[in-house]
Amino acid sequence: MARTAATLEGGVRISDYITLGVVARQFPADLVESVLMATGRASQRHRDLPAHVVIYYVIALALFTQASCREVLRCLMEGIRWLQCEVPEPRIAGKSAISQARSRLGWEPLQRLHDEVVKPIATQDTRGAWYRQWRIVSLDGCTLDVPDDPAIESAFGRPSAARGTSAFPQIRFVSLVESGTHVLFATRMGGFSSSERVLADGVIPALAPGMLCLADRGFYGFQFWGLARATGAELLWRVNSKLGLPREEELEDGSYLSTLYPTRERRHPSKGVRVRVIEYTLQGIPPPPDPEDEPTYRLITTILDPKVAPAVELAALYPERWEIESAFDELKTHLRGRQMLLRSKTPDLIRQEFYGLMMAHFAIRGLIHEAAFKAEIDPDRLSFIHAVRVVRRTLPHFAALSPHATRSSPTP
Repeated sequence: MARTAATLEGGVRISDYITLGVVARQFPADLVESVLMATGRASQRHRDLPAHVVIYYVIALALFTQASCREVLRCLMEGIRWLQCEVPEPRIAGKSAISQARSRLGWEPLQRLHDEVVKPIATQDTRGAWYRQWRIVSLDGCTLDVPDDPAIESAFGRPSAARGTSAFPQIRFVSLVESGTHVLFATRMGGFSSSERVLADGVIPALAPGMLCLADRGFYGFQFWGLARATGAELLWRVNSKLGLPREEELEDGSYLSTLYPTRERRHPSKGVRVRVIEYTLQGIPPPPDPEDEPTYRLITTILDPKVAPAVELAALYPERWEIESAFDELKTHLRGRQMLLRSKTPDLIRQEFYGLMMAHFAIRGLIHEAAFKAEIDPDRLSFIHAVRVVRRTLPHFAALSPHATRSSPTP
């Protein structure tokens, strides 16, 4: 989809406002250089577009989806020049040179930088991020439209439609979200036909002791449950009503203990996994018209002691899982743009741009968390779209760092 001219509302040029502040604070230059060295993508000779600048450029693409590729680069280079007065007037590379620089970089450094930096950020004082002693996280997947190109369609596929196929190919990704801050982390992407469960195999290892993971019934599987349990995190997942869970021990809060087995036939005690089951029906909601739909919620959890986490509290906590849908909406609608596609034209550059988009979302969410922490309010009370506009239009009012700064450099 074509982008508009490189101006903001009212005729104000983007390059009048942009610096590297928000991005460079989250992704400091020495870490970027370390990732480039580790992946073998550091620039070996002087170039107009060295590798570390291209990484910042890819992240900036996600912040300015309405601007042309060259205008985003002009914004970036003028930001560097503004920070370093001795830098001469930058020569802005053409579209072909930008594409070649991105192709030299590849997508692996972006994914590695993402994996090293994009992690939960809530502190013990962050409101809405905790249930008792546990950090609340949720697991889910989503899709993104990508350009209608034969090579891209071959790499990622496209969904079917009522008549033929959909308008655009799609990528699928699975993430964990820190519910209190909407930070999407441990993200893995694949083609549209990729199973969310398979992608989640690469996401689950990011769970850790002290987390409480929420997930919908589509993710349950005996082996996958065991993989998640092995991380040390506590789990609260919805499961299908057809899953065999005999009432083995009634508990005082109305929940009960049961045992999961690999299959109905393999019910040997040595193969079983103990769980606590919580069943409830929401009051005031009419029964579903489709008999296949389940009017009763059935949750299983690794927290076996009802005194540690009462059933009524866990039932009330489970809707927090939908916070990840809000984070996906921020990513797809408010940051990328409601009808905007990823702009890259090859599969590898799509992967690269995708991780740049995830890191841009993280940078903005970090800014929101900082503001909420200072104001002593829940980050949910601050508008994501307002934060995006602030970043796009008034970035010089925030601290800025040169791409050549180190992590220990003071922020002006």
